[in-house]
Amino acid sequence: MGDSGDIVKQEKKVVFVTVGITLFDDLVRTVDTKEVKQELLRKGYTDLVIQMGRGSYTPTKCDGEHGSLAVDYSTFSPSIADHLRSASPVISHAGSGSIYETLQLGKPLIVVVNEDLMDNNQSELAEELAERKHFYCAHPQTLHQTISDMNVESLLPYPSGDATLVAKLMNTFLGFPDD
Repeated sequence: MGDSGDIVKQEKKVVFVTVGITLFDDLVRTVDTKEVKQELLRKGYTDLVIQMGRGSYTPTKCDGEHGSLAVDYSTFSPSIADHLRSASPVISHAGSGSIYETLQLGKPLIVVVNEDLMDNNQSELAEELAERKHFYCAHPQTLHQTISDMNVESLLPYPSGDATLVAKLMNTFLGFPDD
């Protein structure tokens, strides 16, 4: 152990938000609120990385000094897979392919339904998947409460390496043919 003058650095715990290539400003705007950031800090997270897709809302960057959450963002990142591997939890929109990889990696996941895209049954899809207890389901207006209530220990591990069940279910709800 060092002397009492040593600075103890908190372990980095990253929350990754992915919108994919879509437009979902409501989600980006919601995670950028003071209330959501404070709740993430209260849960012990240190960094928030937002991949904001084609949205026009620009979140507030922050370096994380003075006990605040470090926030960074990009419109699209070629390293989404790297962000998924380093983050815990992942917050993703309901139509994202990142859901598959996040489940395969065994990461805690919050799926957020985009009400502007209701023609593809995202709400029913997310609710059906959430009933399986592999992740949480939220809407932009309930995300703060979902994060507040989140207990990652209550999630059931997804069978690693096999996204077949989720893929079939998503394809059914999104109207793709079942191969």
